[in-house]
Amino acid sequence: MAAEVKLLSRNFGSPESWTLSSYERAGGYRTAVKALRMDPAAVTEEVKQSGLRGRGGAGFPTGMKWGFVPKDSNSPKYLCVNADESEPGTFKDRYLLELDPHQLIEGIVITSWAVGIHRAYIYVRGEFGLPYHRLQAAVDEAYAKGYLGPRSFGTAFDLDVTIHRGAGAYICGEETGLIESLEGKPGRPRIKPPFPAVVGVFGGPTVVNNVETLSAVPWIIENGAAAYRSYGTEKSPGTKLFSVSGPVARPGVYEVPLGLPLKTLVYDLCGGIRGGKAMKANIPGGSSVPVLTREEAEGADLDYESLAAAGTMLGSGGMIVIDEETCMVRALSTLMKFYAHESCGQCTPCREGTGWLRGLVARLEAGGGSPADMDKILSITNRMIGTTICVLSDAAAMPAASFVTKFRGEFERHVGAGRCPFRSDPLLAGAARRQDHA
Repeated sequence: MAAEVKLLSRNFGSPESWTLSSYERAGGYRTAVKALRMDPAAVTEEVKQSGLRGRGGAGFPTGMKWGFVPKDSNSPKYLCVNADESEPGTFKDRYLLELDPHQLIEGIVITSWAVGIHRAYIYVRGEFGLPYHRLQAAVDEAYAKGYLGPRSFGTAFDLDVTIHRGAGAYICGEETGLIESLEGKPGRPRIKPPFPAVVGVFGGPTVVNNVETLSAVPWIIENGAAAYRSYGTEKSPGTKLFSVSGPVARPGVYEVPLGLPLKTLVYDLCGGIRGGKAMKANIPGGSSVPVLTREEAEGADLDYESLAAAGTMLGSGGMIVIDEETCMVRALSTLMKFYAHESCGQCTPCREGTGWLRGLVARLEAGGGSPADMDKILSITNRMIGTTICVLSDAAAMPAASFVTKFRGEFERHVGAGRCPFRSDPLLAGAARRQDHA
């Protein structure tokens, strides 16, 4: 497909692409050798100049984040790789771990050299089976070849990498919740400041980067910042992996230049909506970002600035496409059930708010709500956003507010009909009510 630009995903589809031999046949690890001959500050500067922004959701400039780590710290410095990909609708890091784990390891080597780190942890989502096993095998291969461990690549640089499996908690995708979990504590986010770059793992300065972010580093150092900036837009340079799910003809992971029109991804690369149906809505950045109407989505470009102007966010690039036959109230009910379950309970607005949202939306979906419930949902979301230690509360409140605001007519139809109007079979409607209250 012409609109795809495969920088990070160039090895996807190669025979046994996850093995060291396959990676080296494609030129892998030559950039690590190059980086280890460079001044560490020059490596960081190249990443800064590339404009690479964190691909986990926040979009913070990567090189600047590395620069926050004190150079003269007396405490050990650490790198934490966030591989706890748990955002509903997002599965592109899973592809990177399964299909090209050595690219990530090479990014870890280069990043650690640049920042002066000798110990890296990869925090892997607990539910990941195949990605974990392939990543562990890749780490073992890198140790056996002398790329990891003492005197990495035959230099005076030492680097150890440890894989840590999570236990399946969404909150551990938040960087300080991840650090707490890594230290053996409950995965509850910390109050910031201090930020991890100053006080992170075991009290040491810590860089926390996402899998996709670190996987982009080898290409940038190999080809230069200017080459990376030749893709994307001025403020959102480079490429981005989007994981597209929903009723499109060809769901999957696509690497495209930032700034690509959203409709090009949905209608051209993904083949449009199955069955000739229309797109009703689109969640472009994972379930925690505000939903777009069809008209908003078709006018948006896939970069940080364009999506912010449209009232949503690029997030993790987990795009959920919704067709005209999907009940928006039921879709929101599913999301609220997830967030109520995943709240760690540390902050009152999140602990109570997610539960209230779940109950209100489930009641509306089952036809038992009242017209006042929509305004009550909006009132609750106003009190959840920006009032907690981490953004899980916002992650529940923002989609809830956008669904009710943009698709209020569907919520009102549920109240008026006393049932979900998208369910024509009363037996199915009853089964759905029982499931929602389970």
